[in-house]
Amino acid sequence: MANDQKHRLVPFLLAVSLVAGVLIGTFYAQHFAGNKLGIINTSSNKLNALLHIINEQYVDTVRIADLVEEAMPQILSELDPHSSYIPAKDLEAVNADLKGSFSGIGVQFTIQDDTIHINSVIQGGPSEKVGLLAGDRIISVDDSAFVGKIVTNSEAMRRLKGEKGSKVKLGIYRPGESDILYFTVVRGDIPVKSIDAAYMITDQFGYVKVNKFGETTYPELLIALAKLRQADMKGLIIDLRGNTGGYMAAAIQMVNEFLPANRLIVYTEGRKSPRENYTSNGTGSSQDIPLIVLTDEGSASASEIFAGAIQDNDRGTIIGRRSFGKGLVQQPIEFTDGSAIRLTIARYYTPSGRCIQKPYQKGNGGEYELDILNRYEHGEFFSADSIKQNKDEIYHTSLGRTVYGGGGIMPDIFVPQDTAGMTSYYRMAASRGLIIRYTLDYTDKNRQQLKEYNTPEKLAEYLSRQNLLQQFATYAEQKGLKRRNILMYKSRKLFEESLYGNIIYNMLGIEAFISYLNHTDTTVQKALEVLEKGESFPKAPEATAPSEATTAPQGTQSAKA
Repeated sequence: MANDQKHRLVPFLLAVSLVAGVLIGTFYAQHFAGNKLGIINTSSNKLNALLHIINEQYVDTVRIADLVEEAMPQILSELDPHSSYIPAKDLEAVNADLKGSFSGIGVQFTIQDDTIHINSVIQGGPSEKVGLLAGDRIISVDDSAFVGKIVTNSEAMRRLKGEKGSKVKLGIYRPGESDILYFTVVRGDIPVKSIDAAYMITDQFGYVKVNKFGETTYPELLIALAKLRQADMKGLIIDLRGNTGGYMAAAIQMVNEFLPANRLIVYTEGRKSPRENYTSNGTGSSQDIPLIVLTDEGSASASEIFAGAIQDNDRGTIIGRRSFGKGLVQQPIEFTDGSAIRLTIARYYTPSGRCIQKPYQKGNGGEYELDILNRYEHGEFFSADSIKQNKDEIYHTSLGRTVYGGGGIMPDIFVPQDTAGMTSYYRMAASRGLIIRYTLDYTDKNRQQLKEYNTPEKLAEYLSRQNLLQQFATYAEQKGLKRRNILMYKSRKLFEESLYGNIIYNMLGIEAFISYLNHTDTTVQKALEVLEKGESFPKAPEATAPSEATTAPQGTQSAKA
């Protein structure tokens, strides 16, 4: 029995030994370069020996595999905030988001009252082919009841996703039908789009919303640009707000579409990773079009590569709020058991030479995660004056404009977060999920009537006559949120925007939802104002004559002012 246990532990012991050796070696290399190999071997052997001793001598039975799984994230967290461990059970889901597709039945759903509610059926997908409809409830899977406390998001995903070509039998309750309906769905590839919206926001200007940088983002962008050019687009807004990043290669490909030849896009460099420059090749299809890029505190990593390259090359104007500040490059390393780590191997730098990684202390991930909350509390979301730029890290764009390193991309034009009408009543309604739950319920009950309106403008106009705010207040009170009429009417605009917007999303999809919200989005409206004035291309500072600082080669820090 003991020998069998040892054999089963070999892959885990090898994995943890390898990780410990690499990580501990990385930490000590700068201080004890001469004894590096000895330190790696000694430390990894110690960890290996510890696991062996625990397995052989500990008072209670211990599953070493579980111990290793718990130790891996802790080891990596001691390095930096972005080195991470991904268990085998989570790796497929993590990768699918950036791969551009996964295998499943092709529905979007929410869980309400311990039951799966289908919100929408993906066009051309497996579920649409067999006749599933938005509003259906899944109550059984493969002849087993699937309602009640067992229904969680992770369990639903486990049962509904599966290998391409495999079958799943679904029992469906459909409002208006007296009998349970049964459908057998053949799972297939379901696209995961990274561009949520691409449309003409005015007669002259296009708008593209990018939610991530995945394997399909660049081809999606090419399709979007082609569609907008056919509509005679004269300028473009690329919205990266809330885009947490993804593949660096996708960001580089996208930036290349907007830059002339031989412009530095980004470079990476690390202790074991020599500097590598990524430059434009001059084949981009949109090198001259006026360009605006929108960012906020949720724009990170690949989003910052894109925004930083546009800003440092003076190719367009960045509008919004300061970006997240992630300038670390992770390399995925997979283990034979299906798990993986993402290990930071380099930092990336914008063309002017700045690393926009915000400060962090090794092993203090909690404080790092609170940075966004601290920014909010310090007033940074509401006033550019609250943002403390690092005056020790001054760099210059190709035209000589001053930019700063040390934490995120600061926009060229700051637009504060709009808090007009915000009240405690609205915050509680939103945070408890009552607005989303009400709008899903309303959509289900009124789907046939709502189908008559095929644009966000027509649907919003219809909804404005339905007195939804009063209906919502009654619904919310039944769910335990005390009615506060004064606060409710103070937040009337926010409530109506959220109520109408969510119903538009349920009926017409995400592009229609974004289009509706953009009508009142102050950052988008500022972008349109800049485009209409013809001011999207940055200008050199008037007081700065041509000098060594403004003509310094890209990728080097200029003299400090």
